[in-house]
Amino acid sequence: MPGRIRNSVAAGLVLLCATSLLAEVKVLKNFTLIDGTGRAPVAHAAMILDNGRIAWVGAVAALKTPPAAQVVDLQGKYAMPGIINLHVHLGDTIGLDQNAKFFTPENVEKDLKTYASYGVTTVLSMGTDKDSIFKIRDQQRAGRPSETRVYTAGQGFVFKGGYGGVEGINQGVAAVAEVEPMVAAQAANHVDVIKLWMDDHLGTKKKMPYDIAKAIIESAHRHHLRVVAHVFYLQDAKQLVAYGVDGLAHSVRDKPIDQAFIDEMKQHGTWQMAATLSREGSMFVYGQTPPFANDPFFTRSVSADVVAKLKSASYQATIRSDPDFGQYPGFLRTAESNLKTEVAAGVHYGFGTDSGPPGRFPGYFAHWEMELMVQAGLTPMQVITAATGHAAEFLRAKDLGTLEASKWADLIVLDKNPLDDIKNTRTIDAVYIAGNRVAGPAPR
Repeated sequence: MPGRIRNSVAAGLVLLCATSLLAEVKVLKNFTLIDGTGRAPVAHAAMILDNGRIAWVGAVAALKTPPAAQVVDLQGKYAMPGIINLHVHLGDTIGLDQNAKFFTPENVEKDLKTYASYGVTTVLSMGTDKDSIFKIRDQQRAGRPSETRVYTAGQGFVFKGGYGGVEGINQGVAAVAEVEPMVAAQAANHVDVIKLWMDDHLGTKKKMPYDIAKAIIESAHRHHLRVVAHVFYLQDAKQLVAYGVDGLAHSVRDKPIDQAFIDEMKQHGTWQMAATLSREGSMFVYGQTPPFANDPFFTRSVSADVVAKLKSASYQATIRSDPDFGQYPGFLRTAESNLKTEVAAGVHYGFGTDSGPPGRFPGYFAHWEMELMVQAGLTPMQVITAATGHAAEFLRAKDLGTLEASKWADLIVLDKNPLDDIKNTRTIDAVYIAGNRVAGPAPR
């Protein structure tokens, strides 16, 4: 190729690359900023996004729009960080059926896109993943995802023959001697946390013995991994906190927590990483037609046959036939009360739903969880901060969770103020992940 032509082609490529880079600069302006730190909202705000990250954020009066930037005027809108859900289960449910065979990369990707459409931009998948999850996660972290970000506990730890996990995915542990090699296998996959289940399902299943739980926590810590636990009973939660568990994946639900438990959590820095109030609500809400069955915000991501089944008298009768059905509303009230007590006492708290299993719908449940947290006595600002800045802090994800300079531009644009009414998180105009618009109407 003659030199002049080579130089011309090279110059063209440089120009093309430069144009592409310029096209990656976006300006969002004229919105009210809720930044995820808990600070007061800022009206008339603006933000410059450069290659998926927040390059600058401040008052629109101080904005200096970069040349050739795409400008999006969000007059009258509200911007908050994307929701971070610290308790989900990905890819193993279709309709109202859960099975290990459903866990495929395609079903995981479908769930991630559903979460993104609801403004849930990061999830922690809690212990029911096949190894294919690691390729999805690692590819995301190598670039700029256009779907919800994945953190994973890999395969969580259940007591052999006991409660928890998904058959065909989770291998039960039967003795302390089995713990170290099983933890080492998860560590080799670079799981983000280790998960264990400590529950007997109201006396119907075997519960993990304390010595095995202690061994899991100690082994994980030797591998520099934190441990989170499914709990139900106060006594179990106390024991795990004493062993050094890092996070509780549900509220205590059998009785009110006491001051001794609060003191232990604060002393050990234990997180109430998720309250999963919507999980408790799901245990009885389908005993009749659920109030959201006709809500377009719900039905847009749920198949018509599933909605019809939720409305059917036979399905509702089956739900009510559960011998423990009458206890479930009380468990929700206890969970709400215990969450409120912990928050008031200064315990670290995050946000999670336990969505993914049948009847716990990805995306929608995050917004119901927020509503229930306000019902429990938290303010909308506390709830939003739990689901954004706090949740990122728990994940140790320093570039997520708040809308501040240098962070990834993961955010939700809302039509209405969620601080006035937490249900306004459902007025989604657009969702951005790493600066990519992934959901919402076409730009106007």
